[in-house]
Order: sequence, then C-alpha cells, then structure tokens
Amino acid sequence: MRKSREEAAETRKRIVAAASAEFRRNGIDGTGLADLMGAAGLTHGGFYKHFGSKEQVVEESLALAIETMVAGIRDTIAAAPGKDGLDEAITDYLSPEYRDNLAGGCPFVALGNDVARGGAAVREVATSGFLDLVDTIAGQLQGLSPADARNEALVMLSTMIGAVTIARFVSNPGLSDTVLRQARQHLTKSS
Repeated sequence: MRKSREEAAETRKRIVAAASAEFRRNGIDGTGLADLMGAAGLTHGGFYKHFGSKEQVVEESLALAIETMVAGIRDTIAAAPGKDGLDEAITDYLSPEYRDNLAGGCPFVALGNDVARGGAAVREVATSGFLDLVDTIAGQLQGLSPADARNEALVMLSTMIGAVTIARFVSNPGLSDTVLRQARQHLTKSS
C-alpha cells in the first residue's frame, strides 16, 4: 500500500528532525544515512524516496536546528523584553546545560567546521540563520545606531559561539565552566 502525501510529508519531517539531532551529536561526516534513518525509526533503504542526496537533508536539518534555536532565543527575549530578556538568553546559551546538550544545542557550535566544508546551499542556510540571529540580538541593543547594534551583535554572537565551542573541547571541567561563566559575565555586563 502506498503512503498518502500527508504520511510521506510527516515521515520526511521525522527524518529531518532526527537528522538535525544526529548531525549535531555526531557531525555530518560522522552520521551515515543508516544512522539518521534509524534515529527516525526507519530503514535506510527509504531515504531516497524522500531526499535526492545527503546534502539535501543536511540543508533541511540545519535550517530546522537554526530555526528552533532562534525561536527559543526570541521566546526568551519576549518574556522579558530589552536588556533583561537578552541577558536571560545569553545566560541560557552560556550555561553548562546548553553546552552539554549536543543533539539539541547550537548548530553553529556543533556543525561549524562541517558547514564550512559544505556546499554553497548548506553555507547559505547557515549564513541566513546566523544573520537572523544577529538581527534578533541587535534589535535588543538600545541606544545604538542600527549599524552599531548589528556590529555589537556580531561580536556578542561570535563570543557566545566561541565560548561554547571552547567549553566543549577543553578537557578540564573547571576550565570549561570558567569559560562559560566569564563570557556570560562579560556579555551580560556589556549588553
């Protein structure tokens, strides 16, 4: 029996969601089609019924991961607009819990090197999402011109991504926590 279009669309969404988590957990090169299909509860043989290539699922799963992260940050900011909301978003992002959430954490941290080696379409998805996040942060920076707010947001976001990246790779747990704490204190003081 053939699946309905609705069932096929739901299956595709399930694959993209599973791929999003698997790629962040294991990297793009470290995740085979069988791995991501297994995580979606499917056999790898059905992959090409839904996608033309692994690159296509990388694009869609990266877009989903970025959209989810940006929406979470926007929700945090909306709960307490202005400096308080932005400080809360920074605090959440630069927390040990977020650092340790490989499959659900920041796709820029988890996949930065993979994306840098990816095709133009994958890099465009990452660039668009990154700029969306920059604009979200810049919109919270009061008292600055739009250009200055955007430049400050670029520095803030780069610091956040770099701090979580470093906090994940250092072998000393105390140093990892210190990196997060110092970045968090610096950014919430200056925002």
